[in-house]
Amino acid sequence: MKKRKLELAVISDVHLGTYGCHADELIAYLNSIDPKKLILNGDIIDIWQFSKRYFPASHLKVLKKLIGMAAKGTEVIYITGNHDEMLRKFADTTMGNVTITNKLVLNLDGKKAWIFHGDVFDISIQNAKWLAKLGGYGYDMLILLNRSANWFLKGMGKEKYSLSKRIKNSVKSAVKYINNFEKTAGDLAIENGYDYVVCGHIHQPKKERYENKIGRCTYLNSGDWVENLTALEYSFKRWKVYYYSQDKLSPFFVDDDVKEMDINQLIASITSAQAEKTKKEKEPIAGADDDILDDQGFPQDGDGV
Repeated sequence: MKKRKLELAVISDVHLGTYGCHADELIAYLNSIDPKKLILNGDIIDIWQFSKRYFPASHLKVLKKLIGMAAKGTEVIYITGNHDEMLRKFADTTMGNVTITNKLVLNLDGKKAWIFHGDVFDISIQNAKWLAKLGGYGYDMLILLNRSANWFLKGMGKEKYSLSKRIKNSVKSAVKYINNFEKTAGDLAIENGYDYVVCGHIHQPKKERYENKIGRCTYLNSGDWVENLTALEYSFKRWKVYYYSQDKLSPFFVDDDVKEMDINQLIASITSAQAEKTKKEKEPIAGADDDILDDQGFPQDGDGV
């Protein structure tokens, strides 16, 4: 099947290495698109809960797929989140088509998009990280329990049920936190002159026009690949929230290119592509006089210009 071409795709909160991660479904989605830019907006690898005892082959396949997309020309930008905060020491590092950063500003058809994970708004992370990590473990166990319950519901011919969504929607403090998060992001974006503000972190996919007394912007959240299985897509000057549950992607589950390569081969393909790119950039300009080229292979000012 033909892949959908996109200007930009944004995914976040994949949480590889946890029981709640839907790696196979994410692989199917990634196989179905051909984006110029792929933004990984935080919490892709859950380093907080990383364990050698649990990192299935399907989770490793996601990493292979991401590196493979970069090797084939997609610009992959990894924005760090709180669960993968260890990567922040590598911020502003680029290897081939893969870049690691803490935040990003893009110009999209004349409009500015401010993209970051969103954990900077979370007081519990800033002031009591141990409490936030404990909550992360609790959330993972809740998702595991929910999967078992849904297995029984499916066997009985009933619809799936989300315990975590029910809890979030029924607890007033959780609803208030989400509303405050969205308001803070929108206010800061307007104050700094951004047209779009793109976040993750709270696992609540959304596209919404936000206004205050100063101005207006579009608030976007990519959701997650634990409960909602969602992404953001930008193409033809428009944003949309993609829902995996509303798509039929079974033909995209098989990816022979990724299946046949190991992780070392994929990394080697990226580094070799970068080396070839650097070599071409340093090649002298055809037909130029070698005596009047500077150290970078460009003509110097003078008779050769």
